[in-house]
Amino acid sequence: MQRSNALLRGTGEGTPIVFLPGVTTGIRFFTPQLADLSDDFRTIALDYRGHGRSEKTETGHTVPQYARDLRAFLDQRELDDVVLVGWSMGALVAWEYIDQFGTDGIHGLVAVDMSASPFQWDDFEHGNTDFDRLTQTLELVQTDHLALVDGLIQQTFKEPPSKEVRRLVFDEVSRSPPPVKSAILFDYAVRDYRTVLPDVNVPTLVCAGADETWRTVAAVEDVADRIPNAEFELFEESGHVPTLEEPDEFNRAVATFVAEL
Repeated sequence: MQRSNALLRGTGEGTPIVFLPGVTTGIRFFTPQLADLSDDFRTIALDYRGHGRSEKTETGHTVPQYARDLRAFLDQRELDDVVLVGWSMGALVAWEYIDQFGTDGIHGLVAVDMSASPFQWDDFEHGNTDFDRLTQTLELVQTDHLALVDGLIQQTFKEPPSKEVRRLVFDEVSRSPPPVKSAILFDYAVRDYRTVLPDVNVPTLVCAGADETWRTVAAVEDVADRIPNAEFELFEESGHVPTLEEPDEFNRAVATFVAEL
């Protein structure tokens, strides 16, 4: 992992919970978790290379490389028996990590609002993008980056966010420069973890927002069905980002899950 490709923010003691952001987002999407869960756990989050406040490297923007960066991140800080909380693309990074390195050192997994693959494969009904939609998105990244960011915000929440939350989201998403966005948006969109999920052999909590607009609740339930003995929890007042839309309920669910491991 190149220097400054990950940003650590950690507080508290106890079981380490490592939060993995979604595509082109940053660690402030977990602000309520980093603060409130630190009373009982060690809360940690990282910005991927090219995201948030990490170094804006030109290469390495693939889900497999982000998983290798995560491995280096955990090794360098001697973090063991961690619980990975992957939101959106962060869940893909967690699954990719398990595919590459197994589950040694992973105490549990929380997958938030992600399908087994974002792509609409011929034999997969739960994808939310195809080549036409992906092409349009990548073109918008290059022609009107800020319009793309604004559109992402509109699709993310069940209800329009407060001005404070909107500023937070806009600032975090706009930190990834267009070349980084183009690379990782394409790479993550065509990843497929259907064959990996049955091999996830650690306790897993799968979460979905009831008013999801990025994908369907059924797409997230499909993930829970593919992972052995996974639990599923629905957040009734959330769209795509229960960490910010229902932080108290989300924190309760994560705290309960981790405490029972």
